[in-house]
Amino acid sequence: MNLPNKITIFRICLIPVFLFFLLDDSIPNGDYISAAVFVVASLTDFADGYIARKYNLVSNFGKFMDPLADKLLVCSALICFVQLDLVPAWIIIVIISREFIISGFRLVASDNGVVIAASYWGKFKTTAQMIMSVLLIVNFDGVVFNTLEQVFIYISLVLTVVSLIDYLYKNRKVLSDGSK
Repeated sequence: MNLPNKITIFRICLIPVFLFFLLDDSIPNGDYISAAVFVVASLTDFADGYIARKYNLVSNFGKFMDPLADKLLVCSALICFVQLDLVPAWIIIVIISREFIISGFRLVASDNGVVIAASYWGKFKTTAQMIMSVLLIVNFDGVVFNTLEQVFIYISLVLTVVSLIDYLYKNRKVLSDGSK
């Protein structure tokens, strides 16, 4: 197993640690610890992709597990935000629905021999969701922080929809005739 794949596995292993500190109110500074774990896990997303491309270590395992690890991390956080009453459930449903739609779309494309690479809109969406998540995890009090949280919630929502439309439009032939 190459280094990028080990980093991806490490990211997946950080998810229960992140959730433990996020959801256990009895731990002093648990929100800061969970934010630090989330940031480390998020940074591994950039690290594994960079290393895989730079050193030509791209693998089928990585192509499958890297986006799955990202979805597991972000969706875990998003679901917790609903439980913690930080984000309305309908927003989280839209965001997670997009992930299911794109995953299904990629499966159909893969069955037809088409690889759908991540788009810039998808990367912007992921970055916005990760910033939103860190802001919500630390959940500082104050008008500025509360406003920033709300701004990133809606930026994440808009980028989620835009990236979905972008994926579907650019790759519409995959669904229409099963070819490139």
